[in-house]
Amino acid sequence: MFTGIIEEVGSIRRIVSGARSAAIEVRATTVLEGTKRGDSISVNGVCLTVTSLAPDGFTADAMPETLARTDLGELRCDSPVNLERALRLSDRLGGHIVSGHIDGTARIASVHQDDNAVRIRLSADPAITRGIVEKGSVALDGISLTVTAVDATSFEVSVIPHTFANTTLGTRHQGDALNVECDIIGKYVERLTELQELQEPAGITMGFLAENGF
Repeated sequence: MFTGIIEEVGSIRRIVSGARSAAIEVRATTVLEGTKRGDSISVNGVCLTVTSLAPDGFTADAMPETLARTDLGELRCDSPVNLERALRLSDRLGGHIVSGHIDGTARIASVHQDDNAVRIRLSADPAITRGIVEKGSVALDGISLTVTAVDATSFEVSVIPHTFANTTLGTRHQGDALNVECDIIGKYVERLTELQELQEPAGITMGFLAENGF
């Protein structure tokens, strides 16, 4: 688990591509502290397992499912990436609960300055936007952000100057893809609701009332 509060912006040193997978070498400093092989690090919001460590970076494997669902396949040497170590139970939860399991990607449709903030609108598949709620949380490339607007095919976030300057958002442009992770609590609620609808008749019945103590 992560919080969506980026600890540092690293960069890609090398990508060794397989048939459908890849080994990704990342330059980093801050996230190496206390890290060992087998630990999890969020790279642009994707939970990856550290397979080897160097004094100035680490290596992680990306399986075919990861490359198919995320923007990691679009990275090149020297591409900047948002990095965050896994959450410890003693840490403050400064952002929101982020699993590092990406739902898909969204592409930047527009970027506008709004006084001291930057408004970013992203185009996304309805399968993603259905899990996004106005004033709710969303993780974009691992960054915890608040949704300011949403419709069937797009959503918008507003970014404060600190976040814009200390993450990869400042390097992104119209048309770029960002990894999207919808709020995990909302996803579980949606799934449980779907299962209940399959198992229970629509509406309130005498059986439903009896089972719930009425």
